[in-house]
Amino acid sequence: MRTNNMVFEQEKLQTACYIRLSREDGDKSESLSIANQRLQLTQFVTNSNDLTLYDYYIDDGYTGTNFERPNFMRMIEDIENQKIQCIVVKDLSRLGRDMPRTTSYIKEYFPSKKVRFISINDSVDKKYYDVDTSEDMMIDFKNMFNGFYPRDIASKVRSTFRSKQGNGQFIGAFPCYGYKKSSEDHNQLIIDEEAANVVRRIFQMYLSGMGQLTIVKQLNSEGIPCPTEYKKQCGLKYHNSNRLNTTSYWTYATIHKILQNEMYIGNMVQNKSFRQVCKTKAISLPKEQWIIVENTHEAIIDKDTWDKVQSLLARGTRQLNLQNNIHIFAGFLRCGDCDRAMVKIKRSNGIFFNCGSYNRYGNKFCSMHHISELELEQIVLNDLNTIIQSVKNIQEIVEEEQQKNRDTYINSLGDISNYQNEIDRLTRKKERSYQDYSDDIISRDEYIKYKSQYEKEIATFQAKIDTINQLKNEQTVTSNPWLERLLQFEKIEHLDRETVVEIISMIYIYENHTVKIIYNFSNELDVLLQNTGVVHQSDISPAN
Repeated sequence: MRTNNMVFEQEKLQTACYIRLSREDGDKSESLSIANQRLQLTQFVTNSNDLTLYDYYIDDGYTGTNFERPNFMRMIEDIENQKIQCIVVKDLSRLGRDMPRTTSYIKEYFPSKKVRFISINDSVDKKYYDVDTSEDMMIDFKNMFNGFYPRDIASKVRSTFRSKQGNGQFIGAFPCYGYKKSSEDHNQLIIDEEAANVVRRIFQMYLSGMGQLTIVKQLNSEGIPCPTEYKKQCGLKYHNSNRLNTTSYWTYATIHKILQNEMYIGNMVQNKSFRQVCKTKAISLPKEQWIIVENTHEAIIDKDTWDKVQSLLARGTRQLNLQNNIHIFAGFLRCGDCDRAMVKIKRSNGIFFNCGSYNRYGNKFCSMHHISELELEQIVLNDLNTIIQSVKNIQEIVEEEQQKNRDTYINSLGDISNYQNEIDRLTRKKERSYQDYSDDIISRDEYIKYKSQYEKEIATFQAKIDTINQLKNEQTVTSNPWLERLLQFEKIEHLDRETVVEIISMIYIYENHTVKIIYNFSNELDVLLQNTGVVHQSDISPAN
């Protein structure tokens, strides 16, 4: 009898109790709690004559729409090592909510490994040696409906998220580097000064001529934590799926992303990717599908700096290394005849810029024309200082002339005091008409007619007053950011990269030895000079 009992114990199947719970799937009922699942499974195994508990496999907080769950994978590993002969779950949805894969595990994988599968609430007991497939259709249907539920939940959640994103509320788990969530409102971002200072520095380094790889080396050499490492140091459970776990350094991709991130000018940028239900990898969305709301939080980078950086990024300029004589005009020089970029040539007597077409293909496509770096810098300096002096000299003349023309026009519109007197007179008449109506001197229809007429005339006179006041307060032509910036210069002694980026749009070098400089303020300058009859010559011939 004792021997028979021992044989019976050996025949019991080593059983895995698999438990899963995920708020993401809408698992909120008390009956689905980890404790309740564990209690139900324990009681079932204990009361079964042919099962014995091997271990619990619990994935708390993992969605059933994918199977990359730590304890599920541990259970699969134990199956592969033949430690488990049976799996018990509360219901089919605990195993998974991805219909094809869940069904595949139950009907193919488990039987191939000689593992029995039991779903208590669904009355499913799938033995690997069963030839009866009558319950397979029921398993398929239940798995299908289990898959519908998270899709429905995801659709509702996504709709709520889109509404919040459209209102400029932050809905992400982790803000971008340089910001943190407000303690009072987690949908609002505030500046994280320590990280924000690094962001400001990155923008300034790039503007000064440092390339993105050089910035990477500089930050790494100083031991400044990269965004991923910084978040971890702040106690955030952050993981960058695009970064190796062993890597905690700045990279080119990180710097490039920071320089292009519109969040830093105060705009909320969201909906950049989309993750389908049952898919682990997010799909990047085209920029036209991003949700961008302007001025939702304090900016780290001012708009002027942002525009300069975006202009440089669009040019695709090489990084500057002034020690190696890579010039400050990089990205700003083109051949005026073939429109190809000029290239730097180092010679014994200095640095020169040649036509790129000639340098690469010879005189078949363009001629050999060049200019020295020193000569070009002097041309630009002289022209800039001439413009600055011209602007200073004619500023008062232009403003006086404009003021004179404006005063003449304002006088032609009439006197404000006369219009105000008319408004006062009509207001009194409107008040008297109401008194006449109250005293039954005029009818209600007559009162409405008079009132409408008086109000219309009052509005006409008020519009004239508003027009005159608006003209008086109107700014002059010189009230322009670019021209005001020019007026801040006394005299430019030497050019640097930042000045070139701020002031110059493009420089064209022609075969006939002329240089054409297109400034960022060229249109405004033309308007200003035309008011005084002064002409600025944009095509300049070197003195030699």
